[in-house]
Amino acid sequence: MRTAFTIFAIWAAGLGAAAQFGKMSVAFDVLGRAYAGHAGVGIGLMVSIVGIVGLIFGTTAGLLVARVGARRAMLVALCLGAAVSLVQSVFPPFPVMMFSRVLEGASHLAIVVVGPVAIAAAAPPARQAAAMTLWSSFFGLTYAVLFWLGPGLIAAAGPGALFQAHAAWMLACAGVLAVLMPVPPARVPVAGKGVLAEHLAIYASPFVAAPATGFICYTITYVAVLTLLPGLASPGWGGFIGVAMPLVSIGVSLTLGVWLLGRMPAVRLVQAGFALAALAALGLWATWGRGAAEACFALAVGAALGIVQGASFASIPQLNPVAEDRARAAGAIAQLGNLGTTTGTPLLAWLVSQAGASGLALFVLVFSGLGIAVHAVQARRRASV
Repeated sequence: MRTAFTIFAIWAAGLGAAAQFGKMSVAFDVLGRAYAGHAGVGIGLMVSIVGIVGLIFGTTAGLLVARVGARRAMLVALCLGAAVSLVQSVFPPFPVMMFSRVLEGASHLAIVVVGPVAIAAAAPPARQAAAMTLWSSFFGLTYAVLFWLGPGLIAAAGPGALFQAHAAWMLACAGVLAVLMPVPPARVPVAGKGVLAEHLAIYASPFVAAPATGFICYTITYVAVLTLLPGLASPGWGGFIGVAMPLVSIGVSLTLGVWLLGRMPAVRLVQAGFALAALAALGLWATWGRGAAEACFALAVGAALGIVQGASFASIPQLNPVAEDRARAAGAIAQLGNLGTTTGTPLLAWLVSQAGASGLALFVLVFSGLGIAVHAVQARRRASV
């Protein structure tokens, strides 16, 4: 029972980390009014700077977590996240708010690096794949809940209440995990190789880097398609696709994805998910403009990529039995994942402007094929070690 509580508490911390993005999206109009002199690019940067921190320092965070320990990193990150949310709740001057978002980026990065490492360590081997798949759902579920409850909270109690509620959530997670996460044994300091050498070692390893090198193909595709497809869909279907697609991704990942992970290696399932996404993209292209059929294939793309998402996280402990390597792999996922979310949407927007539905289908086909190929190369490299 303690194990289950620990896993769900770590997952709850992940929900809080996702809310570090989501709260700003829900409060976007409020922020625009509060900081009217910085509307447009300034507010957009305020939302995205958390991801930029992850893009720059993702693997560095993995190295630090491997050295200081998961428990300490998680508790410090949660407390920092609570503190900056309280500061943000009073809507301080713009430079202070931006600095708080940089600090929040460090908090977010630590949580998303520690989370999969801690869950993999807590889960028994027979439940590890299911636990990692649960972790992978934290981002989509948080956005769905925030966009459902957030506007009502802002209307009833003011915009600061959303940030205060987030701070309370982070503090509650810190309190629970301080009790549940085990205190690690004393560690003997190990001389590091230097940051650059450590980074090169991470991406040179077909074990540590493999989850991330496949995951970037997922984040490039999924975030871009989810952002742009609803606006391109047939009249009357865009809103349905925008709501249903992330829910289908989460649902399939937690059901069919978990079942399949009990029957095949995670990397193989990632490749199968990419293959299904490519087939669904062809179906979407063939039925473009046909309403219900188009929506069905859009949801099929979401379902296939949901399988990729869960299996990518499940591959971290399958490929890396040592906790330090898992932390490095999670850091690489954070770094390349943020690179994918940053670059995918503008690239897809350009392709759609040039080729319409064909550009969207080509986009999914290319990156799905690349995801399959990257994992095949990494598997061949692992076999030769």
